[in-house]
Parts: sequence; structure tokens; C-alpha cells
Amino acid sequence: MATGQGLRERKRAASRAFTVEAALRLFAEHGYENVTVADICTAADIAPRTFFRYFATKEELLAEPARVMAARIREIFAVAPLELDDAAVLSLALRDLGDYVLEHREQLVVLQDAAVQASRVSPHLRLADRERRLATDLVNRAMSPGGQMREPDWRTRLLVAQGLAALRIWMQDVLDPAEASSPRPADDPMAHLGEILAS
Repeated sequence: MATGQGLRERKRAASRAFTVEAALRLFAEHGYENVTVADICTAADIAPRTFFRYFATKEELLAEPARVMAARIREIFAVAPLELDDAAVLSLALRDLGDYVLEHREQLVVLQDAAVQASRVSPHLRLADRERRLATDLVNRAMSPGGQMREPDWRTRLLVAQGLAALRIWMQDVLDPAEASSPRPADDPMAHLGEILAS
């Protein structure tokens, strides 16, 4: 049964990701405002009810990068060696996100442009909305099954907030070099991320 559920979840995640990719292609070609949910469903070869199982609205699709990035951070927290302190684990997770951003740069730029057209906060910047949950996940990463959940103290919350702020600044530099706060971060984006995280 667990295997069937796992397969079903993987298929659902793949279909959701394909829907996002189809929407991004349409946004890039026609502009966010000119694309309807029906257009996205046709491009992704899904029924509207399937789209609305994934996203309540077209605008909600813009928050997908933040959801994916938060999930990646939590995965790193879950598998990081227990002997590492919280700051080292968070740094590992943020560097993993750096790789993800570079790999998906074109998609993130399209989403950023779509968010501007929709008068929404840039989608990748909404990762901060998940800050408290990530701090809770970080402080409880070594919890044994059935253990008592702990609330993060201000130090952990500040650590996560600073890390996400550093990532946000780096993403702005990498995704919109015209707005870059330092000279030519595109020359070595991961070195630039390391410099920001070390500050």
C-alpha cells in the first residue's frame, strides 16, 4: 500500500511540475495576463479540475518556487549529519538552493516577470513566508520519532531569517544582473553566494 501511495504521490508531483512548466512556456510566449487557466490546462493536457487540485487560482501558481524551495530546505535538514550545528546545516541547504536557482534560472525569471505583471510579490522572494516553519524544522531535525516538538528560540529564527535574506539578495543579483549589488555576480554565482552567506 505504501508503495502505491508513493507512486501516486510521485505521479502527482510530476504532473504538477509539468503543469508549472507548461504555464511558464505560455507566460514567456504570450505574457501572464494573456494566459488563462484553460490555456494552461490545454498545454499541460489536464482537466481544469486537476489544475484546481494543484492550485486554487492562476496566481497561486506564482508561489510554486517558494513551495519547492522550502521543501528542498526541509529535505536537507532531514538528511544532514546530526553532528553539524544549525548554522552549518542551513548553509548546506542554502547552497543547495543556489544550485537549484542556477539550474532553473530561466523559469524563475519568467515567474518573476509574471509576478510583476500580476502585481504580486516576486515568487522566489516569498520563501520568507515560510520562515517560521523552516526555523521549527531546523530546531527539530534531530527529534526522534514520537518526540516532543520544540519551538525555535529567537537565535534560530534570526539565523533562518538572515540566511533567507542573504539568499534573496543573491537571487536578485543572479536573476536580475542589472540590479546587482556587486560587480558581475554571474561570473561565478556560487562564489558570490558563498561571499554573501559568509557576511
